[in-house]
Amino acid sequence: MSCLERRHGDYTISDDPSRLDLVAIHAFLSCAYWAKNIPLETIKRAVAGSLCMGVYDSAGAQAGFSRFITDCATFCYLCDLFVLDKHRGKGLAKAMIAMADHHPKLQGLRRWNLVTRDAHGLYAQFGFTPLANPDGYMERRSPDIYQHRTDSKVD
Repeated sequence: MSCLERRHGDYTISDDPSRLDLVAIHAFLSCAYWAKNIPLETIKRAVAGSLCMGVYDSAGAQAGFSRFITDCATFCYLCDLFVLDKHRGKGLAKAMIAMADHHPKLQGLRRWNLVTRDAHGLYAQFGFTPLANPDGYMERRSPDIYQHRTDSKVD
């Protein structure tokens, strides 16, 4: 299947993995509350195993990113969505979610999930709601996994 691209003002949103600037994505995510200190190698593996969308400014530089962990048949977990500060307020996060909502690989899914600390209003616009059955939801967490690295290797 060929890559999808959409224009949003002066920006391009694309699912072409060859366009992703993994160093720029790592720079943001390694400081984000949900992925603090995540190694670059972990980002590379995560991107390789996911459907990703990038937002690019008119010069082609990475302006935003989102990752969709999916089997392309029944389930999708939306994560790592961000827009760099200088590009915020232009509807880019909404444009990425809207593109995913209509993406051919993400049609007919039974369930979409995500976890957010502060963007409930954004995701509610696309039909996300609090868990209907929180008692059935379970997790196994290692929230500080990237903070306790024993090696001093810098990615």
